Amino acid sequence: MPAQRLCRLPLRPYLCTAALCAALLAPLAQAAEILVVTDSRHPVQATRDARLIELDQPARIEAELGAHVPADPSRGAALVQQRLNSGGVELQQRLGAAYQGVVDAWSLGVTTIPAVIVDHRYVVYGEPDVAKAVALIEAHRRTQP
Repeated sequence: MPAQRLCRLPLRPYLCTAALCAALLAPLAQAAEILVVTDSRHPVQATRDARLIELDQPARIEAELGAHVPADPSRGAALVQQRLNSGGVELQQRLGAAYQGVVDAWSLGVTTIPAVIVDHRYVVYGEPDVAKAVALIEAHRRTQP
């Protein structure tokens, strides 16, 4: 049986590297997902890192498509179809994102707007200042074990 040999590695460079990685990645580990649910009648002061869901966005997009449509149904349908086609992928993405936002708000059980939701777990209703709502949530989280 061969003798085992113990090697001593200098730990200082490894500890420094680990500490640097921890310092750089800590904000990512603590980063919260922020959703803001509102509509055009309830403006909010959203932060850059928040996802804004406007519940009336699908209706506003559909109103754009149906604006100034002739009274004749066949001409009106043709004009709307032309607008849908000319909007292309960008319009499809806008519509898809707008409806997905409505579904997300519904699935989270949002009952009042504006609503600020953090990590799909905490919610503040009625506060239009998103930074203030997030601060309220963070203060609450600090008091909980």
